[in-house]
Amino acid sequence: RRHKVDPLALKTGDLVVHETHGIGRFVKMTERTINTGDETSRREYVVLEYAPSRRGAPADQLYVPMDSLDMLSRYVGGEKPTLSKMGGSDWKNTKKKARAAVREIAGELVELYAKRQAAPGHAFAADSPWQREMEDNFPFVETEDQMLAIDAVKGDMERAVPMDRVIVGDVGYGKTEVAVRAAFKAVQDGKQVAVLVPTTLLAQQHLATFEQRMDGFPVTIRGLSRFTSNADAKKITQGLADGTVDIVIGTHRLLQTGVQWKNLGLVVVDEEQRFGVEHKETLKALRADVDVLSMSATPIPRTLEMAVSGIREMSILQTPPEERQPVLTFVGAHTDAQVSAAIRRELLRDGQVFYVHNRVDSISSVAAHIQELVPEARIRVAHGKLNEHQLESVIVDFWNHDFDVLVCTTIVETGLDISNANTLIVDRADTFGLSQLHQLRGRVGRGRERAYAYFFYPSDRPLSETAHERLQTIAQNADLGAGLAVAQRDLEIRGAGNLLGGAQSGHIEGVGFDLYVRMVADAVAAFKGQRKEEKKDLRLDVTVDAHIPESYISAERLRLEVYGKIAAVENSEQEKDLRDEITDRYGPIPPQVDLLFEIARLRVLLRQIGIDEVATQGKYLRIHPIELKESQALRLKRLYPGCVVKAAPTFGSSPHDGAGWGSTFDRSLLA
Repeated sequence: RRHKVDPLALKTGDLVVHETHGIGRFVKMTERTINTGDETSRREYVVLEYAPSRRGAPADQLYVPMDSLDMLSRYVGGEKPTLSKMGGSDWKNTKKKARAAVREIAGELVELYAKRQAAPGHAFAADSPWQREMEDNFPFVETEDQMLAIDAVKGDMERAVPMDRVIVGDVGYGKTEVAVRAAFKAVQDGKQVAVLVPTTLLAQQHLATFEQRMDGFPVTIRGLSRFTSNADAKKITQGLADGTVDIVIGTHRLLQTGVQWKNLGLVVVDEEQRFGVEHKETLKALRADVDVLSMSATPIPRTLEMAVSGIREMSILQTPPEERQPVLTFVGAHTDAQVSAAIRRELLRDGQVFYVHNRVDSISSVAAHIQELVPEARIRVAHGKLNEHQLESVIVDFWNHDFDVLVCTTIVETGLDISNANTLIVDRADTFGLSQLHQLRGRVGRGRERAYAYFFYPSDRPLSETAHERLQTIAQNADLGAGLAVAQRDLEIRGAGNLLGGAQSGHIEGVGFDLYVRMVADAVAAFKGQRKEEKKDLRLDVTVDAHIPESYISAERLRLEVYGKIAAVENSEQEKDLRDEITDRYGPIPPQVDLLFEIARLRVLLRQIGIDEVATQGKYLRIHPIELKESQALRLKRLYPGCVVKAAPTFGSSPHDGAGWGSTFDRSLLA
């Protein structure tokens, strides 16, 4: 799951992490041809540049052969990290510190994971007839991804181990329906369900959806948010304690002390990245043995990586609902003419407009200015400082199409679903985070109408480099389902977040996000007793004609993809699968590619026996380190052409039989 380096995706100047040498800058790809008497051998290399070893000296360069691509990964971390020095101790120390920090994290993760695995969770029963009846009432056709996610969630619920699953899906891709079915299943087994949402408006909306979907079934659903009066809130908390309320949908009011549950079985967390750490801790402490289903449109890196590390399960909804069209996205300098044209175009088709201005102190004057530009539009204002009832009435009126333009703050960012509002205008888009921009764009284009999103920045001041990158990314990722790509790009721009606390960000910047995450995965494996050895760099520089001929795979990108796959092969099973795949795609494997496989096998073997360098030097072969008795050392000094050095256990019979992988080398590389 690591970000494999595709050299063609690298531009000159991009940063790359080499596991042994540290952070370097990509310079170019090159090919070297070596003539050794009768034979000519070709090897391809990625050239990286490192910090000069001393002041005033030119930068050091490292030639990484294509069979070592598995040692490289893209650097994702701080904005401008310093390049490492080759052979210096700085990189080793940085890695050592990161590894120590990671061990602590891994311990916490494994403890959390072990607790969940050991907790006596509730194994829910198989679907009841009512469950099937409720699901058959779904007014849409489920997408394939949705069905897979629903089946996975039910499978998790039916196991005795408490569920911890993340559903990642772009806005409007049907995450709520997955939650509705899971909640209904829990209620069928006599359990209570808590649905936790970040905003009051979203709580209202989910309440309406859940009530509509479960209409006609004996399920008691209540909402608990700042719109709930004290008297009602008291009744609801009483109902949770005595079991008369089955499902409660609410904001973090649900996490307040004093909320007692009779039989809580499932917690659904919507847009989990919007909750603070303290809320999540309360949630964790709520019950270690309840099933947890989290949902997110732009997963934070921690969520992504926890899933990758095998601590949480993940389902991704990537199929857009039928008849869904991408939102036409415009990014540009703010002009009054553009604003009035955009609003008028929407009014002409009897639609509505979101105008996002994120400053409460100036929002009224902005609304007045829009009223001057478009006198015929009916305009209202909404922001978080209005009292509950004012805010609720504005949103309900907008829902009912009592006015045309809602000038608001980012209070509409998550989950507000008004299908008639299909134009979004964002003022000062340069001040928003990428995930926010993507979420805002998700407010429109939820119906069948074509939707428009305008992201404006001031025309009178220059954009910062980061803001420019954010806006460029939002413009490029306008396709349906771009949420995951946006989240990953967001990670690169913001500098990698962290897995378990602010103190980790320094280590992530030091070694790069990719290597850091693999360190966590390895440390977790070590705690679980599945120890993984750190992969050491191995210099294998032998004059053999091991490359992929252009006559076999002509497209450079495809050739590089195969180089990367061969470099990553670690056992006979992987080799056989890859050989089958390559033969199937490109035809019988030529001898030069056979040699690449033999080199991959030799690399694994040399690593196992602790050798880190094998290189031909003229007519000699250099092997390091190799520990011999004195007499053997003397004989080694008198190496002559044709000498055979046996530095390994005896090999099997044929390189492709898979027996004791790492068998005979046909053109014995060590002879």
